[in-house]
Amino acid sequence: MRAVWALLILPIPAAAQEIVVTGQGLDAPPGEAAYAVAQIDRERLTASASGRFEDVLRDAAGAAQFRRADSRSAHPTAQGITLRGLGGNASSRALLLLDGVPQADPFGGWVPFPAYLPERLASVRITRGGGSGYHGAGALAGTIELTSAGADMLGPLALTGFYGSRESIDLVATGGAKLGSGSLTVAGQFARGDGFVPIVAEDRGPADRAAPYRQASLALRSVFPVSETTELQANLSGFSDERDRGTDFTPMASQGADASVRLVGRGSWRWAALAYLQHRDFSSGFASIGAGRATASPTLDQHVPATGAGARIEIEPPTGAGTTLRLGGDLRHTSGRTQELLTYVAGSPTRRRIAGGETLTSGLFADLSLERGVLALSAGGRIDRWTISNGSQFEAPLAGGTLLTDTRFADRSGWEASGRAGAALRLAPAVSIRTAAYTGWRLPTLNELYRPFRAGTDATAANPLLDPERLAGVEAGIDLTPLPALTLSATGYWNRLRGAIGNVTLGTGPGNFPGVGFVAAGGAYRQRRNLDAIVAKGIEADLRWRSGPWRASASWAFTDARVEASGAAAPLDGLRPAQVARHQGSASVGWAHDRAGASLTARYIGPQFEDDQNARTLADAVTFDARVVLPLAAGVSIEARGENLADARVETAITGNGIVERAAPRTLWIGFSYRPR
Repeated sequence: MRAVWALLILPIPAAAQEIVVTGQGLDAPPGEAAYAVAQIDRERLTASASGRFEDVLRDAAGAAQFRRADSRSAHPTAQGITLRGLGGNASSRALLLLDGVPQADPFGGWVPFPAYLPERLASVRITRGGGSGYHGAGALAGTIELTSAGADMLGPLALTGFYGSRESIDLVATGGAKLGSGSLTVAGQFARGDGFVPIVAEDRGPADRAAPYRQASLALRSVFPVSETTELQANLSGFSDERDRGTDFTPMASQGADASVRLVGRGSWRWAALAYLQHRDFSSGFASIGAGRATASPTLDQHVPATGAGARIEIEPPTGAGTTLRLGGDLRHTSGRTQELLTYVAGSPTRRRIAGGETLTSGLFADLSLERGVLALSAGGRIDRWTISNGSQFEAPLAGGTLLTDTRFADRSGWEASGRAGAALRLAPAVSIRTAAYTGWRLPTLNELYRPFRAGTDATAANPLLDPERLAGVEAGIDLTPLPALTLSATGYWNRLRGAIGNVTLGTGPGNFPGVGFVAAGGAYRQRRNLDAIVAKGIEADLRWRSGPWRASASWAFTDARVEASGAAAPLDGLRPAQVARHQGSASVGWAHDRAGASLTARYIGPQFEDDQNARTLADAVTFDARVVLPLAAGVSIEARGENLADARVETAITGNGIVERAAPRTLWIGFSYRPR
């Protein structure tokens, strides 16, 4: 850590004062035109009514989190992100990167959304479809690249402060400074609120109350030249996230710290070398709710420390105009374990359980991109070696005595090959068509392998014998620019995810079940299993328009996803994956001029099933958000924001006994911002 701090404050060599640095990695090769790509710019990132990154991400057709709630109320372990209807699992099936560093939790694969302050970002690039090649393994549904904003974009200082419904506060500060030819940036946020009662009014009981949250993040970044053609980028960030589930005995807390360094060479041989380290610490309590929701009693207390570390090197040799060849390799190591207190009697735990292990993935990749006039071609592949090692499960009475479980799981390993190929053809200046095919794979997370969990009355056991998921897919699309200010794109796709990891119902309570203990009446007992496959096919459409101070965007995704299953999971054959809506869409219109602005956003999410058996349906919902900014003087503006203005009921979960949980109700904000000219 001292080395990273030293890099952040290292003075710029005098000889490098006139060198221009970018703060970014290697440019995307021209062959990326063959794939379905969507961009979210900084103006949109910083103009959402919620100020939440995960909310803006819904602008992209098909982008979805496992639950509909945002990071102020959803359980942190339900914040996986995916694309193209490959849901049914809270672990991310899309690869999320920040300045090249994988962001999914090393243990669980979920995403710590409170760590990503939109004001610290320059842009988001979403590449739909698997087989990301040079980005790394794990991009089954696609790749989402976040790029940090530089000092020029942030300005010397920007401050915002908001007060909102339910005693909510949201404070943000960002700034950047030039240091010779380099720069230093900082971004921080503090947010808190008393929260809302997650259970809908007609289902509540005396045990239910509002669920507060308290969150903070801080990110520092330094970029400076070390030679005429080489720059060094150093990042250090941390976050804290504390929430509650709306009853006693359900506190949640997540903390994390990340450090990374990246060298980027921009000479005749372009290259980049990245190394990073991550630490996560997650804890959560779980409660059993009595009849009539009158009482709450503790059932499980989990603490999950985890670490991730990795490195990547990529090289682009000089190949001539219109040709880009990228070669390299990467590796990622994760380790972690769940430490649990369980089987409560008279309000006190009687057992403890420790389970966890390690994974290591290392790969080599090659990616070739050709641009010849109106034709762009792309082809890439990688070979990966994976290992799952040191897996164990220990369970014993707290009072001492005979061990209940002391198991060491056999180490496992394997090889995986994946690749992608695509072509884009410009038929006219305003018309391009494209097609692509790809394969990809994802290693089970430590969470899926070793950590059981509860959601309401339902309990799900881990499975240390899970195999990797493997995907094959094809797509075809068209991109239109009928006017200079208007772009439209549409893509049709077919994906088959073999060995999809799902939560499979194996029994119902009341009773004791292996791996989870007691399940109450009405609750489901599930275990993570490899299904035969999930087959998803659909259409995605995106529209972007801008003219003077006006801008508009819209997206729509149609997804027909089905499960193929046999054996113990045979009852799921032909059903839809849990948490996958058939229709999803958004539309936004905005106006901005001389620091004044206004915007309105509408979003629609279709009905979807809460459970694997398609027995519990979450209703569809339409929400409206708005934002108005009025300049005052000397860089100061007043701003009003509104989320879910019509107070729509957005259902996020249904328990086995029919209790419905909702996302945030109408939330209003008023605040001030300071951004000197």
